Amino acid sequence: MVKFGAMIFATDKCMSAVDLAVALEERGLDSFFVPEHTHIPNDTSSPFFPDGKVPEFYLRTFDPFVVLGQCAAVTKKILLGTGICLVSQRHPITLAKEVATIDRLSGGRFIFGIGAGWNKPEVENHGAPFSKRWKITRERILAMKEIWTKEEAEYHGEYVQFDKMWSYPKPIQEGGPPIWVGSNAKFVEERIAEYGDGWIPIGGREGGASAEGLKQACEAAGRNFNDITLAYFFAPMEIQEIEKNIKLGFSHFIFNLPSESEKTVLPTLDKIVNIIEKIKN
Repeated sequence: MVKFGAMIFATDKCMSAVDLAVALEERGLDSFFVPEHTHIPNDTSSPFFPDGKVPEFYLRTFDPFVVLGQCAAVTKKILLGTGICLVSQRHPITLAKEVATIDRLSGGRFIFGIGAGWNKPEVENHGAPFSKRWKITRERILAMKEIWTKEEAEYHGEYVQFDKMWSYPKPIQEGGPPIWVGSNAKFVEERIAEYGDGWIPIGGREGGASAEGLKQACEAAGRNFNDITLAYFFAPMEIQEIEKNIKLGFSHFIFNLPSESEKTVLPTLDKIVNIIEKIKN
């Protein structure tokens, strides 16, 4: 069954994310995602900002777990996710508790969208060498899985080290919430096959990865490709484009809402609802 959701850069200058979550659920959407940036360094040499200008909503983004905790309290059905959480910038023991807590508070509705970060100075401000960010992310994910699934967890890796310890709560979802890997880079197929449950490329673009490559990686890892969710982040507003990607195997489409007031957000949302209704009918 194809699902539809929305995301927004939740900030102090846009429509309340809590009100938006309620509006999404009332309109029958399936999911709500929020991204994160702890900060944006003044060094704007990233290729993502070729003119050196950073959109203001990147600077003002709220903490996703605080936002989603509020959203969990005022909704009952809609899935709540990070789109994405920058794991390379967070301590795994603390993050494991945050994820488990959200999963508990939401009644098992959390989707853990993850990435390693694309902004070099931002990642390195957190003490993670940019060239090692995916290796660090991998170990942190594997360590968190240990915490979620073991009464006495321990992990001994190159970047994460802890002896036997207790950590509660455990997530409601068995094994932990689904992990959707947000990346279009080389090796993403192998990463998903090892520790992911979904792929959430921006704009559905494949870049250096592909659905066929992911299928092969799953087979090599002894996993069923059909168990992997293909999610289209920043979904197109064109019905034909969505239908084309459904045929390619994408089963979850997340539309991007403008980080503006409800006077702009709600009309955009209603256009999205109209598109969804036409696809379903």
